[in-house]
Amino acid sequence: MADYSSVEQRLSRILRLRNHPVAVTFRDTAPAGVPQFTGTEPSSCSFWRLAAEGRTFHTVAADHYNCPIGSYTHNVPLPPARADDLNQTLGLMTEIGYVKMDELPNIPRLPRTPGVIIYAPLATTPVDPDVVVVSAQPGRLMMLHEAALRAGADVQAPLFGRPTCMAVPAALSMGVVSSIGCIGNRIYTDLPDDELYMTIPGKDVARVADELGVIKQANTVLSDYHRARREALTSQ
Repeated sequence: MADYSSVEQRLSRILRLRNHPVAVTFRDTAPAGVPQFTGTEPSSCSFWRLAAEGRTFHTVAADHYNCPIGSYTHNVPLPPARADDLNQTLGLMTEIGYVKMDELPNIPRLPRTPGVIIYAPLATTPVDPDVVVVSAQPGRLMMLHEAALRAGADVQAPLFGRPTCMAVPAALSMGVVSSIGCIGNRIYTDLPDDELYMTIPGKDVARVADELGVIKQANTVLSDYHRARREALTSQ
């Protein structure tokens, strides 16, 4: 397994991250020693917040039932008693003009239902992550995007939006993606208005972190270069 503590250290130092990058892993069963989540949360993305704050745990399907949208993107079937929750939620969202029903088939989903989902700070993940979720200000994610390109990772240009949680299955199927988030996610995770997300396939995160130093230095040089050009070439 890669030295994810070192990977997180590089990401956090260069990007000046506010919280831990979150390692998300899908397994049939939980690894030994990883506790099961106890309690309730209103959304699937709420588990990102807990891991970003330093907790390591795994969830089972029932932990996601409070979030019909998250259950959909994570391919978690709702129990019969709650089977209509998704339609009710989408009904509200369409009624107020937030979404259109024909958008649903285009939302990325996990290809199969996971037995458990493991959430952890990247530095202390007990297993190789499938996806790493990073939240940061746009200028810092710009450098992470450039590092991913330099590392040769698959990088998708579209900027994802609602629902934020689709950025996780999108990273698995498409590569590195960015998301502007959604209002639900920002409330459930306390994501500030000036931050966005980037989701990186776990197989790529170490290589991306390795390239960040080069990208950071390149941006420093180019910053001086462009400031000098602006001063020299601007006239009133």
